[in-house]
Amino acid sequence: MSKDKTTHEINPRLLEILVCPVSRGPLRYDKDAQELISDKARLAYPIRNGIPIMLEAEARHLDD
Repeated sequence: MSKDKTTHEINPRLLEILVCPVSRGPLRYDKDAQELISDKARLAYPIRNGIPIMLEAEARHLDD
């Protein structure tokens, strides 16, 4: 199974309403990594084919 490395833009209005499902805090968009970052929960949610995957089980833990 290959991962799609095509970069997609996230609609700014979508980013305004999405929150981290763990911390309920804001998210920031990392275009290069194609992730939504929750600094409060220290998690990075992947964006696959332009769709944010907002599941804790799919999130990457951020190293300190």
